[in-house]
Amino acid sequence: MKARWLILLLALICGIANADGVAWDELSGDQQKVLNAFADGWDQLPADRQQRLATGAQRWAGMSDRERSAAKKRFGEWRELSDERRALIRERYEIYRQLSPEQQRRIRDNYRKFKQLNRERRQQLRDRYKNMSPEERAKMRDRLRKARDRAPRPTRDRMQQSDRRR
Repeated sequence: MKARWLILLLALICGIANADGVAWDELSGDQQKVLNAFADGWDQLPADRQQRLATGAQRWAGMSDRERSAAKKRFGEWRELSDERRALIRERYEIYRQLSPEQQRRIRDNYRKFKQLNRERRQQLRDRYKNMSPEERAKMRDRLRKARDRAPRPTRDRMQQSDRRR
C-alpha cells in the first residue's frame, strides 16, 4: 500500500515539475548558449514551449557540424512553407503518431523504397497518383492492402530454412 502512495506522490511531483516548465538556471551551459535569444523572456514562455526548446537545445548541442548544417537547411525549408502547408504536415504527423508501431514501420519502409527509385520513376509514380480520381486512389490502396495481406509472412521456420540454404 505504501508503495502505491509513493508512486502516486512521485507521479504528482513529476507532473507538477513538468507543469512548471524548466527554470533557466536548470538548463545546462550548452542549452543556455543555444537559447540565449530567449533568456530575457524565458520565464514568460509557456511550460510546454520551455520543455520543447530545452529538449531541442540539448539535441542541437549533441549534433556534429554536418548534422547542424542539415538541420539548418531543413528548418529553412520549413519556414519557407506556407502556413497552410505546415498545418497540413502537422496534421498528417499527428495521424502518423497515432498509428501502431508496425504501421509506422511499414510507412518508413515504403518511403525508403520510394527514395531508392531513380528520379524519373519517382516522378512517374507521382504523376500517375496525381492524375487518379479519389475513387481510383481508394481502389489502389485497397488492392495494395489486399496484396500485402495475401503475401506470405516470413515465419521463423521459413527464415531458418532460408538461412540454412545460404
